Amino acid sequence: MTRQSRLPRPGLDRSLPVWLAAALVLLFLMALPLGWLVRVSVSQEGGGVTLAHYRAVLADPALRRALGNTLVLAFWVGLASIAVGAPLAWLTARTDLPGKGVLRALVLASFVTPPFLGAFAWVMLAGPNAGLLNTLWRRLTGLDSPLVDIFTMPGLVFVVTLYTFPYVYIMLVNTLALIASDLEEAAAILGAGRLGVALTVTLPLVLPALVSGFILAVLQALALFGSPAILALPAGFHTITTQIWSFFHYPPKIEQAAAFSLPLLLATALLLLVQKRVLGRRGYVAVGGKGGQRRTIALGAWRWPALAAGLAVMACSIVLPYGILAKAALSRAWAQPLTWSNLTLANFTFTFVDYGATQAAIVNTLELGVATATVGAVLVALLAYVATRRLVVGHQVVAFLALAPIVIPGVVLAVALFIAYTRPPFVLYGTLAILFIAYLTKELPTGYAQSDATFRGIPAELEDAGRILGAGRLRILRDVTAPLARSGIIAAWCFIFIGVIRELSASIILFTPATRVMSVVIFDLKEEGQFGAIAVLGLTMLALTFATVALMQRVLGRDMLGARE
Repeated sequence: MTRQSRLPRPGLDRSLPVWLAAALVLLFLMALPLGWLVRVSVSQEGGGVTLAHYRAVLADPALRRALGNTLVLAFWVGLASIAVGAPLAWLTARTDLPGKGVLRALVLASFVTPPFLGAFAWVMLAGPNAGLLNTLWRRLTGLDSPLVDIFTMPGLVFVVTLYTFPYVYIMLVNTLALIASDLEEAAAILGAGRLGVALTVTLPLVLPALVSGFILAVLQALALFGSPAILALPAGFHTITTQIWSFFHYPPKIEQAAAFSLPLLLATALLLLVQKRVLGRRGYVAVGGKGGQRRTIALGAWRWPALAAGLAVMACSIVLPYGILAKAALSRAWAQPLTWSNLTLANFTFTFVDYGATQAAIVNTLELGVATATVGAVLVALLAYVATRRLVVGHQVVAFLALAPIVIPGVVLAVALFIAYTRPPFVLYGTLAILFIAYLTKELPTGYAQSDATFRGIPAELEDAGRILGAGRLRILRDVTAPLARSGIIAAWCFIFIGVIRELSASIILFTPATRVMSVVIFDLKEEGQFGAIAVLGLTMLALTFATVALMQRVLGRDMLGARE
């Protein structure tokens, strides 16, 4: 008897409305705001279609400079991320480098650190006037000029790279760990040196992952708002995201914001399409099978210099920023030495008790984080189940729409949501609901990717057995599939929660005084010069993030970079 003949005969599936409702929610999240974004960008007063808004933004010299600055930033961040991430991935994946576990943990910390928080820390470290490194430089040399000025384009590239190179690292470290050593050893036997082996064998094998990591780094640089707002604006130049944000200053220029947002949206979509094509051509990569061995490369005398270089990178990314945040949190004057007279807990009292916006912001952040993660985990689980089990016609479209928000930068999504939900029939601006929709839409791809991998790992035959016994789809999902997928669903919850906690780019446009979240309060405190309170609230955000990471590692038995415990 065949498998199909053992299953119940097809009839009206009572679970169908559930799958259709999940798909409609997904369509609503995507289609409504983007439709309004396009419509407003080409609308003119009194009705009709016009391209005047596009001509206005493209003809404005200031806006063209913002576009040029963004391209320069993205290109150099992509190259710098490869220069940092690729060697570090090779060292930790293929060599006998000591302390590889410590480096992986620090890369993970860099990966989950909000880039805008790192930018704040580097203002305190390398600000031209009061920055700690420049203060020490002046004391040691007696010179008046600073050692470094973080408020420059090179400074911005440096800081963004510190929190972007993990994307290159993740792409490469997993690929390098799968490549067998046979081809490399064969090339060495034929007389090739280490550099020749790397250029003729290893590089071609990892090139697709390298290009993909470069594209991911460029995408992150294109979409970032916080770091450019903190470092570029004081330096006197804009990027696309900060320029879009400025359109919402009084008087707001919504039509120009929409017109300026769409080129950024198209650029990210094009880059992701290129990445997909590149990854789709990875078939020639030699992955070790049963007989393939991955032998560790001995660094010899270079072990300790290589470790020192890796730790220097992580010092810039984690040790120095976290250290200056801790110092500022405990100091009366953050720029002065941390002596007993300068030691205080007043910053904690000010942040959590005296500063009125903080308590409400923490409550809003936690409410939004828990609600978005819970609803998002359920939604992506349903959508992934629909797509992997092919339960509805057009299940491929469901999968596409679930991953589609990845091409929408947070600032562009915020513009689209602002336009969509400040007019009837859905007037949500000024409520937590609009932030919930923004976070849910933005974090869908991350949660869906985790859930999709989870359901693909669960054999469909287990569900068929339940159907033979007469159980419906929903009961099977509840009693059979969900328990097996529990760890994957919890991981999706954690990924979404972390994304909500650290989100700034959409929040900065959609918040109101009553709906501020932690990231927005940190940004506002910078305008007031309250660096001690920034440090306290930033450390609180990091504590929430790392507690969630610890939970996820406990559930999955591996870290977010893919290494088993």
